[in-house]
Amino acid sequence: MLIGEYEHSLDAKGRLIMPAKIREDIGEKFIITKGLDGCLFGFSQNEWTNFEEKLKTLPLTNKNARDFVRFFLSGAIECEIDKQGRFLIASNLREYGALEKEAVIIGVGTRIEIWNKDKWKTYNSEENISADEIAENMTMLGI
Repeated sequence: MLIGEYEHSLDAKGRLIMPAKIREDIGEKFIITKGLDGCLFGFSQNEWTNFEEKLKTLPLTNKNARDFVRFFLSGAIECEIDKQGRFLIASNLREYGALEKEAVIIGVGTRIEIWNKDKWKTYNSEENISADEIAENMTMLGI
């Protein structure tokens, strides 16, 4: 399971270090794509295959479904971790995620999210997220 929060800097070429604990679970080759909330999503090969299978079941006749599939698949790329534990983030994905210098990698179960450090701090702030409100809203999902 992918868990934890790790801060790292991007180098001049747009490479980011994959934390060792995350690397064990995500593998040496993985997929990154545009994510929701302004971050990037990263999936192990196996999880990406599962995600693709779900996308294939969406109806081609539904515009929202087509938009959803395009959003995730158009920016997806396979990444490989080098001997120094780094991986290259394509320029279009760095631009989408506003990744310039400082980044945060978080594990969220079946995927990782890669955030601009300042965006993550804002998103994760007490003013933005209330654990009590989230817990109340989760009752609608049966949690």
